Amino acid sequence: MVTQSASVHQAPELSDRAFFTWQELLEERLGLQLSEQRRSFLKTSLAIRMRELGFTDYLDYYRYIRSGDAGLIEWNCLIDRVTVQETRFFRDPAAFALTRDFLTRRVHEVTRPLSIWSVGCSTGEETYSLAMMTADLLRRESDQIRHFGVTGTDVSSRALETARQGVYPARRVEMLDKRLIERFFSPQVGQYRVAPALQERVCFTRLNVLELARSPMKELDLIYCQNMLIYFRKWRRKEIVSELAKRLAKGGMLVLGLGEVVDWKMPELTRVPGERALAYLKHK
Repeated sequence: MVTQSASVHQAPELSDRAFFTWQELLEERLGLQLSEQRRSFLKTSLAIRMRELGFTDYLDYYRYIRSGDAGLIEWNCLIDRVTVQETRFFRDPAAFALTRDFLTRRVHEVTRPLSIWSVGCSTGEETYSLAMMTADLLRRESDQIRHFGVTGTDVSSRALETARQGVYPARRVEMLDKRLIERFFSPQVGQYRVAPALQERVCFTRLNVLELARSPMKELDLIYCQNMLIYFRKWRRKEIVSELAKRLAKGGMLVLGLGEVVDWKMPELTRVPGERALAYLKHK
């Protein structure tokens, strides 16, 4: 979660009407379902930005957001304050183990470069994790494929800028296997920078998952989408996952978070057996 320096108690009171109004806007534009439990987070996030702009009323700020070009520009700034940006390298070991097993087989099934998509990539740790895994695997397993690409997408421009820079605090990198650190990072004062050779295999671009139909991404070997769908209504989760599934190449795999999608099926996909990770394979 994005940390905020201001105290909730310093923020103006967020009335039921204002909370409901902002709830509707966030769901309309981002698909995010903001529960009552997240009310204080919204209150603090809005209040900090309002104070920067000189607003004292949540509804006045809301009306500004919805008006003209200035409001559109401000909305793009606000997205960075109200979206979740919590991630870390190799966050779900079970899902990454399943992904590695899949890629180990996949490199012997295709002769073209592997194509991977990290959806909701936040500040890039997940995307670089997939890139490190793939680069390490290709060096060990395949004489046929030497190239691959990983695309990370997110709705937050600020998070994507951090991802593109590829510089992370030392405490976030030092938990990795030393072999990966030595190969894929260069140490700096109190931080680590992703190696240029790995950055060359990765790109980041802004994408709202409500606009997936407009995305040119297709024929993906792997789509990795974890810890993002929980913020959407159940019916919208199924819509998003169905759209993602269309982008898989034959034999490709879609990885989701456990419990994020229930009772979802597509004729062309089969669930991968296992209780510790959720994934689907597209028929060949």
